[in-house]
Amino acid sequence: MSIFEGAGVALVTPFMESGEVNFEKLEEILEDQIAGGTDAIISCGTTGEAATMSCEEHLDVIRRTCEVVKGRIPVIAGTGANSTKEAIDLSTEAEKAGADGLLMVTPYYNKATQNGLIAHYTAVAETVKIPILLYHVPSRTGLTMKPETIATLCTKVPNIVGVKEASGNFSAIAQMMNLAGEQIDLYSGNDDQIVPILSLGGKGVISVLSNVAPRQTHDICASYFAGDTKTSARMQLEAIPLINALFCEVNPIPVKAAMNLMGMEVGPLRLPLTEMEPQDVERMKKALTDYGLL
Repeated sequence: MSIFEGAGVALVTPFMESGEVNFEKLEEILEDQIAGGTDAIISCGTTGEAATMSCEEHLDVIRRTCEVVKGRIPVIAGTGANSTKEAIDLSTEAEKAGADGLLMVTPYYNKATQNGLIAHYTAVAETVKIPILLYHVPSRTGLTMKPETIATLCTKVPNIVGVKEASGNFSAIAQMMNLAGEQIDLYSGNDDQIVPILSLGGKGVISVLSNVAPRQTHDICASYFAGDTKTSARMQLEAIPLINALFCEVNPIPVKAAMNLMGMEVGPLRLPLTEMEPQDVERMKKALTDYGLL
């Protein structure tokens, strides 16, 4: 059984002006997401600025998220690292905190071989019982996982169950699904590719768009699963201008700007991320207005 089907939100981490995590605001946006129909919470991923958090902060956010959600929808904790030991430590603690699953980015900077990737993920998987999703995002990590590598991990390691695919390489994704489609839970990692990924057997999306439009993102998936592919495709296309605005600068700069424009008050970014450029703020305002969110 899949960890979730539909739209999981790659949740931002709200900060106070001092730079500390704003746990009160975190609780508020979690409740808003659940009320908005989000199918799962993904905590401490790229959008959550996990790369700028200490291990203690990282785990505190995961713990608080699990406490607030209380099993109402699945919580998937981002626990990837370029050190296998650190990934193991984060993963075991996230499991203790009550996470329903883990999202693990490929090790960055080290540039492991394909056999190294298999060894890395297997070592982590052997230390936890909860299911693991691989996170394949070569534009961030500088490392490509071959379709055969993903298929091997999902078929040979019992609790590695799927992949968040943000490579945009549909030929490789199709090859991967051909090799082991029934044993891979496939999720889109790109909001502009939800419907194409669903057409290849995908289970849903891990979404930045869901931070500002949870119901609409959920409905793109729900319409597809209900057999109304025409509505799903129409909704996907209608969201493209907003999606493009959400990625006109590096994520999560635009989505935090969008949420602040919408009055959600999620606070600043942490360096080295900086505030959105003025011309891009105007673009975001227009996209939000045209989509009916401002």
